[in-house]
Amino acid sequence: MHEGRPSAAPATPVAAGGPALLLIAHGSRDPRHAATVAALVEEARALRPGLEVATAYLDHCAPRIPQVVSRLDAAVAVPLLLNRAFHAKHDIPAALRAAGGDLPVADVLGPSPLLLDALDRRLAEAAPELGSPAVRARTGVVLAAAGSSDPAADAATRAVAAEWRRTRGWAAVEVAYASAAGPRVPDAVAALRAAGADRIAVAPYLLAPGRLPDRIAEAAAGADLLADVLGPAPELAALLLERYDAARSAAARTVTALTA
Repeated sequence: MHEGRPSAAPATPVAAGGPALLLIAHGSRDPRHAATVAALVEEARALRPGLEVATAYLDHCAPRIPQVVSRLDAAVAVPLLLNRAFHAKHDIPAALRAAGGDLPVADVLGPSPLLLDALDRRLAEAAPELGSPAVRARTGVVLAAAGSSDPAADAATRAVAAEWRRTRGWAAVEVAYASAAGPRVPDAVAALRAAGADRIAVAPYLLAPGRLPDRIAEAAAGADLLADVLGPAPELAALLLERYDAARSAAARTVTALTA
């Protein structure tokens, strides 16, 4: 992880009876996805004792959004998404409307320094020597994302890569995509080799195991090391709570302004 930066926000007790954190995940037929979401929820509960954390899925997994919304007295919806693309702009709002849930909806997770901390964590787990600034300065990294048909989402991923290089001292950071348009992971690895990187690491910018991470792992054969997906990193749990707090505060300000 980046030296001098805390790995996760400290736990903040909240009063019982406040709005629940409704984590909305995409869902997958791969059982590793739901297991990862469940582990992330446990991390969030450990950081914020007293906060009810519920999970709902857009597709493939249960429970679905209507099932969960119907049993919650009050909640703030937090999308388990890295970029503001189609799921964030359309699918989640539509599913909440269909469920009759007039809930505050938090921003997506990216960009955030906590995501960079989580990426650093996964790379350091794969190769502890990457904690050294001197080693990072000789290492090129492929930030391997899912990819999107939304140009703004892909631009956001490229901005994350640029910030990661600028603030963490990597020799270079190239973006690659597992779906949608290129470049692909082998293209990014080749570009880093051509640029003179001594060592190349592939860091999946993905939340949970599944088809796309498996595709990235297969394509990373030409790299020197492969990190794990972000998964239930404590930084990710802290970021969920950060987004929840911001959306809850914004909703409270709106209510105050309307009743003033």
